Amino acid sequence: MTHIVTEHPYFGIFVLFILTFVAFSATLNLQRFISRKLARRDTEKLKMSIYECGPEVTKQPNSISVQFYLIALLFILFDVEIIFMFPWAVDFKALGFFGLVEMILFILLLTIGFIYAWKKGALEWHSIK
Repeated sequence: MTHIVTEHPYFGIFVLFILTFVAFSATLNLQRFISRKLARRDTEKLKMSIYECGPEVTKQPNSISVQFYLIALLFILFDVEIIFMFPWAVDFKALGFFGLVEMILFILLLTIGFIYAWKKGALEWHSIK
C-alpha cells in the first residue's frame, strides 16, 4: 500500500514543499531568536534624543488626508487603463470591427467608473481646518 503513495507523480513535489516549509519556518524562528538575543534594548532613549540641535522629538499624528490617497489611487487606476488604449491605437486596422466594439465597451466602462467616482464625491478636495 505504501508503494502507491510514493509512486504518485506529484509525491516528490509534495515532499519538497513540506521540506521547504519546515526549513523556512525553522530559519525564521532561529533568526527571530538570535536577533532578540543580540539586540540592544537601551538605545530607545538615544533614538528619541535631540541630534545636535532642534526641538524635542514628539510623535505627531498623521495629518495627510485620506482624500489625497483616494485621488492618487484613482489617478493611477485611470492612468493604467488609458495605457491599454495605446496598443489598440497602433493595431486599429488589424483588429477590425471587433476591436472597435471592444474599445467602445472599454471606454464606456471607464466613463461609468469616472461618473460613479464623481457622483460619490471622490474627486472633490476637502480642506482640513
